[in-house]
Amino acid sequence: MLKLGEVIAFKTDTVWGFGCEVDDKIAVEKIYEIKKRDSKKPLILMSDDFECLKKYIKFIPDYAYELIEKFLPGGLTLIFEKSELCPDYITSNGSTIGVRVPDSEDFRKIISQVENRVLATTSCNVASQEPVMNYEIAKEKFENVATIIKPLSDKINENIPSTVVLCEEKNYKILRQGAVIL
Repeated sequence: MLKLGEVIAFKTDTVWGFGCEVDDKIAVEKIYEIKKRDSKKPLILMSDDFECLKKYIKFIPDYAYELIEKFLPGGLTLIFEKSELCPDYITSNGSTIGVRVPDSEDFRKIISQVENRVLATTSCNVASQEPVMNYEIAKEKFENVATIIKPLSDKINENIPSTVVLCEEKNYKILRQGAVIL
């Protein structure tokens, strides 16, 4: 589905997400269209392995490795200066990229089928509305515009968005408090 330019909706360890192939600009544009998202708001990259995300990051400060070791996989999104390999259409032409490694069996199953093990992602919702919390709602709201991936289990998440942290050269700044407490 992803290789055909589809947008998928899937369960993570926090809230449901939309995703597509990183190198598929048309699929990324579909995500913006589905969400009615402002084109100035970037997407993030997700993988099951931080090593797969490193090529999209220009510089990783030493302290960030401590956060990665302690909290990933988990509900933490880290924002770094992007590398030249990171497409501008993912970052809305910005200079940074958010990356995340969810602690989710459902996500691991999906990403294992992706060649480079990285997806361009965002929360599964229409902009300014609450993120989708379960399969039934995802199906009801988005089955006509995205492929909804049925979760492996009916286990309910806490549905708390990830904590977002901007990793600057010498220290970090919490931009949104969420699932991980720093």
